[in-house]
Amino acid sequence: MTTQLPGKLNQLRRDLPEGLLVDAAWLSKHGYATSLVSKYVAAGYLERPAGRVYRKPRGALSWEQAVISLQTLLYRTPLAVGGRTALALQGYEHYLPRATQQVHLYGPSAPPGWLSKLPLSIRFVFHNSAALFSPEAGLPPKGDLDRANAAAEKEAAEKGFVIQSWGQWRWPLVVSSPERALLEVLDELPDHESFETVDKLVESLSTLSPRRMQTLLQACQSVKAKRLLFFFADRHSHAWKNKINKDHVDLGSGKRMLVKGGVLDRTYQITVPKGLDAV
Repeated sequence: MTTQLPGKLNQLRRDLPEGLLVDAAWLSKHGYATSLVSKYVAAGYLERPAGRVYRKPRGALSWEQAVISLQTLLYRTPLAVGGRTALALQGYEHYLPRATQQVHLYGPSAPPGWLSKLPLSIRFVFHNSAALFSPEAGLPPKGDLDRANAAAEKEAAEKGFVIQSWGQWRWPLVVSSPERALLEVLDELPDHESFETVDKLVESLSTLSPRRMQTLLQACQSVKAKRLLFFFADRHSHAWKNKINKDHVDLGSGKRMLVKGGVLDRTYQITVPKGLDAV
């Protein structure tokens, strides 16, 4: 231990950024035997917040650190912060009343189970993005801890993602763009979001990118979300909606009964709460 400790500790200081999480597989890949990891934990060089997950002891753990760890160091499956959480991070929090402390994550497969066991005051809610968007919509990119990457940010934006800088180290946090996040929220109606809340939210979204929204609408597989998008955009007469080519968007056929006892919007064949149909 005396000959192994200093060299490996110096390597650990270089390899593991302050505050971020790694798992046993990551440590093994970087040359840390299980017995050595156990000694590091016993000596206080590492702490274990959950299961076989480790970090350097430094302040309280935040959910952002956990997600950034998955998006960078532990990138095995694409994952983005989405829905109402993404909108809140981009300045629309006051349009989204907080019911419970939740962080909404989107990806083609679920994050590791240890994420929900971390000592955090929030609850992670996972959504399968493959059910909402076809592969044409793209997948969340891998974050780059080393530097701001303008090319990566541009590519992410084209797919409907934003790379935000978080914390004093300005680590990359990958979130859904407002356009993508709006479709994610609309897909939650009416079971997990209210029409009134979404109505106020869409009213505030007057500067969305019609080009990005066009791409996402064409890749969106939720007829409900697409019809609702056009319904709310019509209600608030946003200029961006006039630049979207509906002929290239599959709105399905037949009626969609979203609200029991609601009013049928004849343009988009969806039922909405009474009073919401009046413009």
